[in-house]
Order: sequence, then C-alpha cells, then structure tokens
Amino acid sequence: MIARRMLVQLIIRDIVLIDRIDFDPDRGLTVLTGETGAGKSILLDAFTLALGGRGDGALVRAGQPQGQVTAVFDLPAAHPARMAARAQEIEVDGDLILRRVQMADGRTRAFVNDQAVSAQALRAIGRSIVEIHGQHDERALTDATTHRLLLDAFGGLTSRADAVRAAHRHMRETEAARDAEEARLARARADADYLTHAHAELSKLAPQPGEEAKLAALRQKMMQAEKVAADLREAFETVGGEGSPITALSAALRRLDRRQPQAPALIEPCLVALGVALDGVEAARTALDQAMQEAAYDPRELERTEERLFALRGAARKHQCAVDSLAALVVKFEADIAALAAGESALAKLVQEADRARVDFSSKALDLSKARVACATRLDKAVMGELAPLKLERAEFFTRIDSDPDAATADGIDRVEFWVQTNPGARPGPLMKVASGGELSRFMLALKVTLADRGSAPTLVFDEIDTGVGGAVADAIGQRLARLASRVQVLAVTHAPQVAARAGRHFRIAKDSADNGKRVTTSVAALDAPQRREEIARMLAGATITEEARAAAARLLEGAA
Repeated sequence: MIARRMLVQLIIRDIVLIDRIDFDPDRGLTVLTGETGAGKSILLDAFTLALGGRGDGALVRAGQPQGQVTAVFDLPAAHPARMAARAQEIEVDGDLILRRVQMADGRTRAFVNDQAVSAQALRAIGRSIVEIHGQHDERALTDATTHRLLLDAFGGLTSRADAVRAAHRHMRETEAARDAEEARLARARADADYLTHAHAELSKLAPQPGEEAKLAALRQKMMQAEKVAADLREAFETVGGEGSPITALSAALRRLDRRQPQAPALIEPCLVALGVALDGVEAARTALDQAMQEAAYDPRELERTEERLFALRGAARKHQCAVDSLAALVVKFEADIAALAAGESALAKLVQEADRARVDFSSKALDLSKARVACATRLDKAVMGELAPLKLERAEFFTRIDSDPDAATADGIDRVEFWVQTNPGARPGPLMKVASGGELSRFMLALKVTLADRGSAPTLVFDEIDTGVGGAVADAIGQRLARLASRVQVLAVTHAPQVAARAGRHFRIAKDSADNGKRVTTSVAALDAPQRREEIARMLAGATITEEARAAAARLLEGAA
C-alpha cells in the first residue's frame, strides 16, 4: 500500500548557501545524496526551522536581511496537526502550510496558513507531522513517555489507555469533591457554636427587608414633631385659647346685626367684614388643632423606635453586612445549620463515590499494565527479528516495564522504557545510554519498521543512518526504509548506494558557483533514470566513475525495482 503524500513541497530561500530550492518529495521513499559537504545538513536544518526548530541569525545567507522556509503538507482531515491548528483558530481547509521567516538579527516569525503563530505553536504542529532521526538525534527516544505511547500504539491499547485517563480524571474529580466537602464540614463544625448563637440572636431580632428605612423615617418625623409642638400650642392658645378673639368678634357681630335695621347701608359692610374675620380665625384654630394632633407623639414610641433601629444597625455591624441583608443572613445561617446536620451523610456518599472511582481506576490501570506486558513481549520479538540483518544480531532489545500502583498517574501505573544489550555479557541499559550513534539509528529503524504506521508521524526523515555500514547491512537498511515507505512517507539522506537504489524519487544535492565564481550555492536536483544510475555509480566508485560501477549501479536499480 502506497502512503498518502504528506510533505508536498519544501521551499527554501536564502538559507546559508541556498539561494532558492523547491523540493517536492515522493509519497513513498525519497533519497537525497551528494558528496560530503554539499549541503545536505543545510537542507535538513532549514526543514527543522520550518517545523518550529530553534532559530539562528547565522542561518540567513550572507548579505541578505532574512531567509525563509515553507513546508506544504497534504494531511487527512482528522489529522492531529489540523486539530491543533483549529485550536489556534486557523483555517485549515486544503493544504497545511508551515512557514518560518528567519531574520539576520536572530529574530524569527512563524506562520501557519499565513496566520502568525508562536514558535511553540508551530513546533507543536510540526512535531505531529514530521519526525527526524539521525545518529545523534535523541528527540524520539529520550522521553520514556514516548516509549509508552509507542508500546500502546503497537498493541492497539490506545483506547484502553484513554479509558484509564478518563478513570483517573473521574477519580481526581471525586476526590476533589470529597476533600472540598471535608474541608467545608471542618469549617462548619468549628463554627457550629457561633452559627447556633448567631442564628438564635438574629431570629429573635427578626429583621425584615426595608425595615431600616421605615424606622429611620418614623424617627425623623417624631424628632421634627417634638421641635414644632410648642410653637403650635402657643399659636393655638392665641387663636383659640382664653385670649381668643373669637368671643369678642362674635359679640360684636351680634350687636351690629341687631342695629342693622336702623342703618343697613352703614352696618352691612361691617357685618360682612366681621364675618370674614371670624371665619378666618375659626379656620386658623381648626388648622392649628389638626396640626397639634398630628404632631402629637408618645416619647416612649420614639424610644422604642430608636432602640429597634439601633439594634438592627448594631447587628449589621457585627455581621459586616447591610441592615437589609440581615433577613437573608438568617436564612443562610439556617441553611448552614441544616447543611451541617446533613453534611455527614453527604460526605459519606462522596467518600464512597471516591473509593469506587479509585477502585475503578486501579482495576483499569492494572488490566492495562497486564496488556502492556503482553504487548511488550510481542514488540520485543518483532524488533529482534529486524536486528540481525542490520548487523545487530548479537544485540538484544527488550521493553522494560516498571509498575508501581503507589506512583499511578493518568497514564496508568507503568513506566515504560526501551532497553538494549548490545553484546552478550554487556550490561543492559536504556537505549539512549547504551547504544552508540550508529546502533541507535538502526535500533530506531527497526522500531519504526515494526510499528509501521502505528505511533509514528506521517513523514519520517532519516539522516545518514547508514553511516559506517555497507554491503548487506546497507541493503537491509534500504529494504526496511522501502517497507516503511509503503506505510508512511520517508525521506532519507544517505551515502549508501543500496539505500538510494530503492527510492521512489532521487535528488542530488550539490555545490555550484554563483556570481562568476565569487560565491558558492547549494542546489537540489531531481534525477531521471540515467542521472540516477550515474549518481549511484559515483556513490559506488568515488571520484572516477568506471563502466563497472555503472553496471553495478544498473544491477542495484534492477534488483530494487
């Protein structure tokens, strides 16, 4: 099965010795060859930059203000890189385009589908698409978490590992709820006496919403009435008391009324005026009497009003709230007391739920651990089957699993690490510490071939993993790279003709002169069939290509077809 094309194009501008390179690899196995120092490492450094690698102003071609690398990928719709881009609110229909601009002053800018992102975001996306492996590349092997993920992917345990993570999350959530309730109850128990006393005190006070405003208004009215009552009484005495003019006015009115028939024209106006005056004085007396009644108050009522108002305000100060909030505070105290009574039962339920969640997690984690042990045996056997042809026939590969239920994490109870014993009698140890550079790259290749398209990025780059080997071992590496390329896209920088002969597409990296020989540039050229045979012959023969080398190259190409 031919893998879907992942890296569609790599475009490099003004990086070190590169003026302009447009590189479009094959969907299967693509090889890059060239003489030592031609610039293969420059191309990989540029690719790494586009994937979020560390920037460096020294990467910019001399005399240029900036360099730029663009990597175009064709990925499935559900690929994690697309989901990571969507999380950054990036439109990801069509190709996924990663671009990095390197300034000569050391600054960099990163883009995904022409939207600016941080270098960290670019690195996270790039890491899910491409893995670069070489003799000294440690990124895929140093972290034991990677080993666990590879083992789970090989054994088809990813869904079970997800279930363990979900169970761990549920366990943590139930334990957090239990702990929160325990803490709340502890505080409630400590405050139980206070709650009971405060509730009784406020319940006796029985505050009502809006009561403060009503009492304050009533108190103000009674205090104002006290000030005007004396004046009202004095005015009433003047108008309606012993010295009231009403009696005199009434008597005068009666006398004139009796005299009216004797001189009506003279007396009538006086009678009218005296009547108006008498009515006015009566009206004033009536108004003053009503005002005195309204201003009348019981001093004991004022005292009771002030006591109630001051009691409410004192309670508000004590509980550090508004007076109108006291009624709600009574309800809260009632709820807290009721919750304290019911809390023990609720806590018991939360404790049971947390215990069940822990048992469920422990059971799932233990089952996953057993499955990992069984899968590790199969993985070890499969990897061991790949080692002999890679000249590691005396080596032993094994997956070490240390299980500790007391050190459980969301990933289970296992620490998974790949160990090797490179020779009989040698001390086994972690792969990264025991294997040499060449051995490490071949162990990595054996792992990748064993895992095929499980637990692997869709594009793999192998940088001179065939260094120091030749003949049958180089051919074995080439076979395995070709097998791997039937599942994922593989790019290989190689010096081995046996590897180059198995490529679906072959590029040659070379140094050329530019500006009338004033400077050197690195170029990449796709080779057709004759050019490819000539390049493989060069790899076989060296500087002087013989007909025998050309014939051997043709045989390699025919054998790999």
